[in-house]
Amino acid sequence: MADKPDFGRTAADYARHRAGFPAELFERLRALVVGAAGQRVLDLGAGTGAVGRELARAGCAATYLDRSPELLAEARRLDGEAGVQAEYVEGVAESTGLPDEAFDAATAAVCWHWFDPDRAAREALRVLRPGGALAIVHFDWIATPGSVVEDTERLMRETLPTPPGREAARQAFYKLARKVKPEWVSAEGAGVHPDRLTTLARNGFERLESFSFDSPTPYSHADWRGRLRSHAAVGATRRADIVERFDRALAAMLAQKHAREPLEVLHRVFVVIGRKPRTGTSSA
Repeated sequence: MADKPDFGRTAADYARHRAGFPAELFERLRALVVGAAGQRVLDLGAGTGAVGRELARAGCAATYLDRSPELLAEARRLDGEAGVQAEYVEGVAESTGLPDEAFDAATAAVCWHWFDPDRAAREALRVLRPGGALAIVHFDWIATPGSVVEDTERLMRETLPTPPGREAARQAFYKLARKVKPEWVSAEGAGVHPDRLTTLARNGFERLESFSFDSPTPYSHADWRGRLRSHAAVGATRRADIVERFDRALAAMLAQKHAREPLEVLHRVFVVIGRKPRTGTSSA
């Protein structure tokens, strides 16, 4: 098992099977002046372009930044099929190499947990123009009782065990975090992430706000299996034989317990927005 996910290994499944974001997300972002037509928008951790492509369709000048050339290649292919254009930059959110104050807005969708949060926030502040906004977007599945998510997570625990030393370290971390930084874990599994607000505040962002809503998302069996193969704890970190074994077990579980298609997978959208001050904006 690899210590750090390599989503390039799962690029094909990532592009084909992961559900896109609900239209309501983009409507609400535009209402908050993130992704309005004509804006220059940087999509951090862009992956296969699920957010950036919608921004480009809406008339933004979109730049995708991702560390994985394989994911960017899939983004370029999907953009071509959709008839949209964007810029593609291979790089990391903590040090983009992009010019100061080059963007009107920035997004980071389902990726912030992979970044060094303070460094990424300061870098976003640097590349935003004064008054520009950063939107951190989460789109978490919710394991309600009896749901396919609950059963899938149980299967993951049973068939993809965490090495004992790593599991002990994880449990020790959460025990300590609950004492000294409860906001880190108070929303574990609930799809809300209040610590993003404190991260942005301590790194110079102002006029902070958040919103959330629930989005039932349909998945066929094939797409749910592909979605799981592209998961950080599955295809992005495990050997091919382990991924194949898990995929077979998942297919059997779906046939036995969730035969009806499409599956309805409850997701929670949670968004935090911070804005760069209009004066005194320098951030090295």
